[in-house]
Amino acid sequence: MPQEAVLSKTSAQGYKADPRNDNVLVYVNGEFVPKDQATVSIFDSGFIVGDGVWEGLRLVNGKLIAVDEHMERLFTGAKSIDLDIGLSREEVKELIWSTLRKNGMQDGAHIRLMITRGRKSTANQDPRFALGKPTIVITAEYKIVNPEVKAKGMSLYTSTFRCSSPDVFDLRLNSHSRLNLIQALIQAINAGADEALMLDPYGFVASCNSTNFFIVRREALWTSSGRYNFNGITHKTVKRLAQQAGIELFVGDYTLAEVYSADEAFATGTLSGITPVVRVDGRVIGTGKPGPITARIAQLYEAYLHS
Repeated sequence: MPQEAVLSKTSAQGYKADPRNDNVLVYVNGEFVPKDQATVSIFDSGFIVGDGVWEGLRLVNGKLIAVDEHMERLFTGAKSIDLDIGLSREEVKELIWSTLRKNGMQDGAHIRLMITRGRKSTANQDPRFALGKPTIVITAEYKIVNPEVKAKGMSLYTSTFRCSSPDVFDLRLNSHSRLNLIQALIQAINAGADEALMLDPYGFVASCNSTNFFIVRREALWTSSGRYNFNGITHKTVKRLAQQAGIELFVGDYTLAEVYSADEAFATGTLSGITPVVRVDGRVIGTGKPGPITARIAQLYEAYLHS
């Protein structure tokens, strides 16, 4: 079985294979090139040391979901590392729309916007060796999450790799540097799970390796304090939708023991939306099937996407 098909059934980042993706055009520094011809320099800052920021966006029925929130996160991240994008927010949005128009996309697409400090005169860490222009790459692909994932639910494994504090590595930055998160995911895969659950430096639950995490206890929605997890746009949206719907929301520190005894659990992310979690560290969560509160949240989120 092809690796893509395997991943599409288990990962929150997985999706149904779509042959249209073989022929998409990619935006690379002012040009649109076929996917298999899209390249950047081996001296690019992103390739050398992961020096850059990125955003993942979703196109639903001709609408870029939460695009202004994504631009806010992108420009905040770029500013914090002294990366001059050289474009306004509106100009970046227009590049995204141009990429979608070039590919004739109107629905069901996932966009990856990647901006690095650009090409350097030599391969080193020092940003002062950058030659002055950022590298901007935009990919747009048809990505629909496999419904089997939603119906079956994911399993998680608690990694020994921790989510870091902002003074070590700030997860509020969508940085190209993500090795600790990849190491956490590798641990989970080798343990037979789909994704990793990660704790904060104090042992409280933080997030998954690429998504944010919720549990349900006695019909109340619980999620972490946010001090050590991703600055998730879907995470914020779900909290807001839950409060508007009158669902009790607890935001704070909680432990693995409270995860193991939860009634339900799910992860949130731009591509996957709401993905049920039915097993953590080999322990069945609730009934071992996606639960009613998770289903309600998923309905609220789908209504938001199509509003």
